[in-house]
Amino acid sequence: MAVHTGQSVAPAADGTPVRGRSRGTGDPAGKTRTDGGFRRALATHWYAWTMVAPVVVVIGVIIGYPLLRGVYLSLTDANERNVERNIGVNHIPATYEFVGLDNYADALTGSQFLATLGWTLVWTVSCVSVTFALGLGLATLLNRRIAGRSLYRMLLILPWAVPGFVSVFAWRFLYNEDRGFLNKLLAGGGIDAVPWLNDPTWAKFSVIAVNVWLGVPFMMVALLGGLQAIPGEMYEAAEMDGANARQRFRHITVPALRPVSTTVILLSTIWTFNMFPVIFLLTRGGPGEATQILVTQAYKFSFEISPRDYAQSSTWGVLILVLLMLFAAVYRRVLRKQGDTW
Repeated sequence: MAVHTGQSVAPAADGTPVRGRSRGTGDPAGKTRTDGGFRRALATHWYAWTMVAPVVVVIGVIIGYPLLRGVYLSLTDANERNVERNIGVNHIPATYEFVGLDNYADALTGSQFLATLGWTLVWTVSCVSVTFALGLGLATLLNRRIAGRSLYRMLLILPWAVPGFVSVFAWRFLYNEDRGFLNKLLAGGGIDAVPWLNDPTWAKFSVIAVNVWLGVPFMMVALLGGLQAIPGEMYEAAEMDGANARQRFRHITVPALRPVSTTVILLSTIWTFNMFPVIFLLTRGGPGEATQILVTQAYKFSFEISPRDYAQSSTWGVLILVLLMLFAAVYRRVLRKQGDTW
């Protein structure tokens, strides 16, 4: 006697009957497969999950809490005078108030944020484009068999090996208007001293030059690795077909480097957009506000002006995060349209 069990039998692709839950039972097959797949993955890779869990917790505490705290402060009028603090044995409670999106409206409609954003974009695009061009040129040169190639590679990596603040202080000494090596070199040729860090235009060129000097080694190493991964047979076949060096570079090197190039450009853009040490240690955003970028201005709100404006600093920090997330999303969308995956 046949008994109906609430299950249906459907033939698989190979003809083997496969049992599944019938329609109308309230438990979709997709959800069951998802839950079962997660449980199997958890049971199979429980050791990996156990090893990852402490890292996730630490990242959540170190990054997650400050991020949420910053978002909350950006919705208030918190400053040095109304936050919770202790003066001796006296405890003063916080008196700041919730203001909603007023800080964001003030920042986006004010001239200071837009002017700083404009220079930050110029700074980022200039540094990334010049760094990529120089890195690609040096990587192409060092990918060839030339005498002393290993020595050249080691020397070009030195700026990357030296701590960033040491390099910036060295450049600050070179840029000194009175005793700097660069102006002494110009004086030897009968050229007047250049106010490298005291003139707004020269200061912008100076900070871009230092950041490019610091970023070229990373770009060169990454692109050199991509060049060495291209099979030599492709160049040999193209050369036999009559392609000159320019055509081989355009039709073989550039497409083959695209996966590496997209990654290093994205990373370099994020790093340069938030490059605090170069601006802060070299010019502190000066002269005036000429070289101030978003991240150094946010620092200034929180640590330099009086009273310290924690709400405004948090607002700028959240806006920086949103801008970078939007850039990454648009960048990824463009790559997907071009057929690349990232």
